Amino acid sequence: MPLDKYQYMSNVWRDDIFNNKVVFCTGGAGTICSAQVRAMVHLGANACIIGRNVDKTENMAKDIATARTGSKVIGIGAVDVRKPEALAAAADRCAKELGSIDFVIAGAAGNFLAPMDQISPNAMKSVIDIDVLGSYNTVKATLPYLIESAQKHMTDGKTPPPNGTGGRIIFVSATLHYTGTPMQSHVSVAKAGVDAMAMSVAIEQGPKGITSNVIAPGPIADTEGVARLSREQDRENSAKSIPSGRYGTVKEIADATIYLFSDTGNYVNGETLVVDGGQWHTSGVGAKGFEYPDFLLSGSSVTGVTGGKKSKL
Repeated sequence: MPLDKYQYMSNVWRDDIFNNKVVFCTGGAGTICSAQVRAMVHLGANACIIGRNVDKTENMAKDIATARTGSKVIGIGAVDVRKPEALAAAADRCAKELGSIDFVIAGAAGNFLAPMDQISPNAMKSVIDIDVLGSYNTVKATLPYLIESAQKHMTDGKTPPPNGTGGRIIFVSATLHYTGTPMQSHVSVAKAGVDAMAMSVAIEQGPKGITSNVIAPGPIADTEGVARLSREQDRENSAKSIPSGRYGTVKEIADATIYLFSDTGNYVNGETLVVDGGQWHTSGVGAKGFEYPDFLLSGSSVTGVTGGKKSKL
């Protein structure tokens, strides 16, 4: 269903800045990534979103398409980012049907709350594979198209790019590993790897015109991440510990995306843009309502969150 514009982007952006451009997004049916893509589509882009669940991905593609009359949004489900051949086929289909791949959002991720001694080796491996290997596979599948786009949309920073921008990738990461976060060892390791990969892409592919950056969201309200990683009864208190005094919104992540992908982000490369209201600076170990170290020493399993520990991971 059509959403009010301010639910997914600010009013400051000009409507046509991504005309005739294409964004490719893994994890595109999620609450954060779908807002990022919806904002791009509103501003003129067409899109291809990738996900594992067929119905969810295809329905979200239809929903995102309502952001702009005449937009083209493809939803490709049944794609596991851990399988490079599946991502390569999705990227090829995107470029063939929409004409190019100018922007990439690597947003597929897996997470749950559990201390290390309750995480199986398979669970640890799966989270790292989804986040790190999945991001790598996304880069490999889309890089030829991004290089082609970058060459078409080079800018010297002195004059407006004649054909707009292109050849840019954003990795969606987190702040969990900055100071260390209990019950998030698996994701902290994975996101640190994602951050390192983004920097390597910037260094190696920057001379070809590519920009590679990271967006690290903090706690974003009404998302799967908040539901999985915090208990409802703890959220009001944890919001008070954030310097900005509240949880963020998906709109604020989408605005950061537009900034990095548009003319404003031309000279930003190899950087991490933290969008968390200052939360990581005050993210003490008890911020999620699980008292440290008492909860860890108790040996209890996490309850009161959506999903919980997924042993099948």
